[in-house]
Amino acid sequence: MRVISLTNASGNHWYDGNDKLYIHLPLDFNMAANLGYLGRNKNECMFDIEDNVITRVVKTTVTNRLVQIYANKNNEMIVQFVNSIPEKTELTEVVSFIWEWFDLERDLSPFYKMAKGDSLLEKPVQEFHGLRVIGVPDLFEALCWGVLGQQINLAFAYTLKRQFVERFGTSIEFNGKKYWTFPTYKQIAKLTPEDLGDIKMTVRKSEYIIGIAQLMNSGELSKEKLLAMNFKDAEKSLIKIRGIGPWTANYVLMRCLRFPTAFPIDDVGLHNAIKFLRGSEKKPSKEELIDLSLNWSGWQAYATFYLWRVLY
Repeated sequence: MRVISLTNASGNHWYDGNDKLYIHLPLDFNMAANLGYLGRNKNECMFDIEDNVITRVVKTTVTNRLVQIYANKNNEMIVQFVNSIPEKTELTEVVSFIWEWFDLERDLSPFYKMAKGDSLLEKPVQEFHGLRVIGVPDLFEALCWGVLGQQINLAFAYTLKRQFVERFGTSIEFNGKKYWTFPTYKQIAKLTPEDLGDIKMTVRKSEYIIGIAQLMNSGELSKEKLLAMNFKDAEKSLIKIRGIGPWTANYVLMRCLRFPTAFPIDDVGLHNAIKFLRGSEKKPSKEELIDLSLNWSGWQAYATFYLWRVLY
């Protein structure tokens, strides 16, 4: 087998083994723990998991590529292209997407050290050790998912996302199944709320999503601009957008922009996880949450994600 060792612009170590890509994983990465999170809802439309293999579409600057992703016993993540031969320029893009999706750049040892001494996190980090904050690398998708999930339960949010994706996204068919891409902001920026009428979301949410798409289409809002800011400025910039409150902003800061200090303090799932772990009947007050999070300084996003995982 011809092996070409490569390092992409982010320093991610991987190599091309002709028909597959091999990504070296951090020692504390646990594929089973991450698949457990990814498989939490059967109505997920952006990827499919079967026999510990993830099948999904990854967008590149050339085209959309269908890939299958799994881990081997050598602590490597394998990426296999399905029914297509990518150009060399696409390989780095695909690896970079997966690296960001699983937050593979981050050293979790300081988080685990802190969590072992934390009464709430001690059990979750033992049970789900190796879990990463699974990201939503595309800013428009992350913002839409945040808006769709506002003030409804998770199951209904997944239903709305599927309706939105299947109405406006594109797909690749393989073995009788469609694998979808998320609609682009360029597509949605041209629409009116009436165009989203078939989707069972409120007119206001339709307006929010179209407004976000228009901001991105004009260049006023972009992932690059937000990443150039510090946490507080990025949070303020997001909250200024119609339809984006503190919860949605911190969700996006956590899942897309990768700020480890992002903390969706008003999240119902976070409250329920703390109630469950405490054996309490009442949700924690905001003051209690602030006190609890003092111990999580610099790791609020990971603390939240591990507490969410307790509920699934």
